[in-house]
Amino acid sequence: MLNRKPIFPHVIEVNVQAGHVIGCNVYVIYDGEEWLLIDIGYEESVDEIVELIRQLDFSFSKCKTLIATHADVDHIQGLAKAKQMLRTTVTAHALAAGPLAQGDKLRTFAEIEAQGIHLNMPAVECEHLVDEGDVIQIGDLELEVWLTPGHTDSQLSFRMGDLLFSGDNIYRDGCVGAIDAHHGSDLPAFIASLERIRESDVKWLLPSHGPIFRKDDQLINRTIARLDSYLHMADFGTCAIDWPLMDEWEREIADGKLPDDNS
Repeated sequence: MLNRKPIFPHVIEVNVQAGHVIGCNVYVIYDGEEWLLIDIGYEESVDEIVELIRQLDFSFSKCKTLIATHADVDHIQGLAKAKQMLRTTVTAHALAAGPLAQGDKLRTFAEIEAQGIHLNMPAVECEHLVDEGDVIQIGDLELEVWLTPGHTDSQLSFRMGDLLFSGDNIYRDGCVGAIDAHHGSDLPAFIASLERIRESDVKWLLPSHGPIFRKDDQLINRTIARLDSYLHMADFGTCAIDWPLMDEWEREIADGKLPDDNS
């Protein structure tokens, strides 16, 4: 058996425990004999993760559920396989449950033709739907469900005391989960989610990718300011709410305005 290496009491991160990167951050939350996983990653990672869990002396029969923070392939492709191996359930937001049940390759980013991405996306049913304000019990621990849309419409975060399992909302360098119209990204909602995280009294953010980090309001402010600028830029197409510079260009073209230095 392996010695457990919790990053916080009752929390193990699979990549940290393994000592090498397996995939996205996968969190084991446990109390007493009961435990659950937040995200699972790609299908090819499932065997290694399940074996690691076995070596950590977690009973498969005590796995309460597998949580999907949102329906992106790099977080959930392995759900169907892990669910079968652990004989447990899947928990997600209702807006993620549809793409998961359908194995929707487009909504999950499993199929991006222009970039040559063609991944399998096994369908999986969600037995438990959770939403804002719900509480997931693990032994005597409670995970408070936050709906934090923006990256996707189904993005969930989970608060446990001073910790926030924050999904793809923000990473340690201030970057955020991909913003893409086809993916259902929503910039005003993204900003509101970040403002909520900033205004909360959580101390630690445990993202879905990269290192865990202390909540830094200045970092979040810079990210919010950047996303706010995206609201008014053609770069982000239909994710923007207006393109004022485009309006100015069109007026100049219609008026026949030429550059000041036309020589």
